[in-house]
Amino acid sequence: MKKMKEEYLQTTFLQMIKQQIKSTKIASTALLFGAVAICMLIPFMLTSCAEEESTTNMEEETEEKIQIGMCFDSFVIERWQRDRDVFVATAKELGADVNVQNANGVLEEQVEQIQYFIDKKVDVLVIVAIDSEKISKVVRDAKKAGIYVVAYDRLISDADVNLYISFDNEKVGSLMADALLEKVPEGGDILTLCGPTTDTNVGYVVSGFEQELPLKNIEIVGSMNADGWKAELAYNYLNDNFDLVNNVDGIMCGNDSMAGQAVRYLSERRLAGEIPVVGQDADLEACQRIVEGTQLMTVYKPVENLAKTAAEYAVRLATGEELEAKDTINDGSYDVPYVKLDPIAVTEENMDEVIIKSGFHLKEEVYLNVPEKMK
Repeated sequence: MKKMKEEYLQTTFLQMIKQQIKSTKIASTALLFGAVAICMLIPFMLTSCAEEESTTNMEEETEEKIQIGMCFDSFVIERWQRDRDVFVATAKELGADVNVQNANGVLEEQVEQIQYFIDKKVDVLVIVAIDSEKISKVVRDAKKAGIYVVAYDRLISDADVNLYISFDNEKVGSLMADALLEKVPEGGDILTLCGPTTDTNVGYVVSGFEQELPLKNIEIVGSMNADGWKAELAYNYLNDNFDLVNNVDGIMCGNDSMAGQAVRYLSERRLAGEIPVVGQDADLEACQRIVEGTQLMTVYKPVENLAKTAAEYAVRLATGEELEAKDTINDGSYDVPYVKLDPIAVTEENMDEVIIKSGFHLKEEVYLNVPEKMK
């Protein structure tokens, strides 16, 4: 159709020029050149109009799409990049655009990023909070602006978010305790190396962990909280308290990065494998340590399920669909809808069944340092 339109315009214009030349009997070389030039310009003029129309359509399409702002604490913890990729891919399949921001562990930067999304008038905000209390005000501002808010993995205090989605963090703690109870003797002593108290999950994990200890009269003889989840602080704590460490029967770590630092410390003193260490997140290096025998267990949290479910619920919120959250959790002031997923304890015995078969890590990667143990 476009080609026919071009040919018609060219033919009509040349006929007009020829008639003018004939009537005035003017030598037409210059006019013909001008006519040819103009005819050559016609396709470009039409293309320009088409491009302008296409650009307008694209802008309209973008405006119609659901806009999601996603704020991460940082990517220091290995799993967050996996969460991000699955969430973005799922949201895209559902017709939403996701703008991801990384605060690099800086509270002020995360507050600015949330304000940026408020100014952009996004439909939904998904937040992995740095400080569950100190971002409450700006989160409430987002809600006042008509933006739906999802607290991802970490609950935001006193903010009345539209949804909190995470794993059962108390169960995470109880699974870690159960693993240690199998190895630690009756009345034994243990250390706990946890994340920052500003992360609400830390409190839930510790609560679930401590509830199991009376079963064998286990006592926590030392504990620390690593600011910003900086794993090296766990190593520093162990190094500063070496007399205590040499006499403990087990070490509970808030995540696998910290467990790695604990194993590093023990390895330097030829104690790795003798003092059981537990963690969570099923990081690749943690799984490698488990099959090597230097870490007892980790808690696997299927982040693909969490991220995919969170993306689906974010789109539902934006389209006004009713949420199907069976549970609620109190954020300090409000009861908010809570979607709770189950974590899984992983040891050497079920590594292949849980981690390898699910595709979370490749078998050759997990058994990289102990190929003789590959089944």
